[in-house]
Amino acid sequence: MTSASALLTDAVAALAGVPREGLGEERESRWRGRRIVRVGDAWHLGVLLLTDTHALATAEVLRAADPGRRGYTAESARARAERRAEALRGGFREGEVVHVGWSVIDVAGVDAGGSSGPLALVDGVPSVRWSTAGGFMPLESYLRERIELLRGGATA
Repeated sequence: MTSASALLTDAVAALAGVPREGLGEERESRWRGRRIVRVGDAWHLGVLLLTDTHALATAEVLRAADPGRRGYTAESARARAERRAEALRGGFREGEVVHVGWSVIDVAGVDAGGSSGPLALVDGVPSVRWSTAGGFMPLESYLRERIELLRGGATA
């Protein structure tokens, strides 16, 4: 059986040349205020983000944008607009996808039989929980499907 780390390493190799999305972290200072700054980039594969060296669990995904008009009917809409503006202030380009709140997955722990983030060893098979309500599916087929979708989107 192939380990999760081997599957993820193969996935990174298969993604060479495919565009990545920005990884951001929240920062705050007295002079520059709240902003989301770039700390790297990754390939977005559903519940996973892959960098050259790490697997990450996704969290918040947004597009950097000017907040635009201020007459929001819902407080949640105002909050989303402010988050998009924070990414813009942090240096992301208008419309750029930004991932915030992601967490590093302990792939070695998964290979040792444990679980981390959406990954787990289920009956000896590296698996991924593809949604909070969904069950686990084999990581190998999940990665194959997601890479195929990403490559198709990158060439269209």
